Amino acid sequence: MQRIPEPEELMDAPEQAAAYAGADFSEPNQLFVELIEAQAGAPLRGEALDLGCGPGDIALDLLRRHPELRITALDGAAAMLAHARQRLVQAPELGPRLALRCATLPDADLPAAAFDFVLSNSLLHHLREPAVLWHTLARCARPGAQVLLMDLARPASPAEAEALVQTHAADAPPILQRDFYNSLLAAYTVAEVEAQLAANGLAELSVERVSDRHLAIRGRWGEAA
Repeated sequence: MQRIPEPEELMDAPEQAAAYAGADFSEPNQLFVELIEAQAGAPLRGEALDLGCGPGDIALDLLRRHPELRITALDGAAAMLAHARQRLVQAPELGPRLALRCATLPDADLPAAAFDFVLSNSLLHHLREPAVLWHTLARCARPGAQVLLMDLARPASPAEAEALVQTHAADAPPILQRDFYNSLLAAYTVAEVEAQLAANGLAELSVERVSDRHLAIRGRWGEAA
């Protein structure tokens, strides 16, 4: 099945952001946290960059679990970041370690070679030009930085995409079912992501399927720490 880009890149409509923020993404979010913790092999500490943070669930979870971690969390949708700020009100102790930033990629104001972790969950398939993500990673990561980007993996057919929607979002609001289906059609395959990495000088990162609907790009950027 050929990739079909999403009708829009940003989830900035208030009703769309509210539906997303209210949905239960605990399973994939937990998978993401488990993957980066297993990859790091030790408590996370230092500076992390979370690209496409949405309502901030993963960033807040990581901050709770790792008290020596600081996160700059970026999203292009102001409506999404409004939900992240609401959640931060309920956890004010995390505020000094979380910087929320409304911006799209490329973002020239992000500091270069400044981050020990570059993280992203479900951003890649939204991008019409995925190279902006790879260029941001290469510019912002410190040598030896841990990299984990998780995203949807495109199924083999529209029918398989619909089956995944029914398996994982049967009880979700129609707007989320629609967005999930469109996102599956817009996702990349492992081979396509590998080609993107090779074309952008990131061949040291690996790509693999990590669930029935997710792939993960991970490894260390640049020289070993």
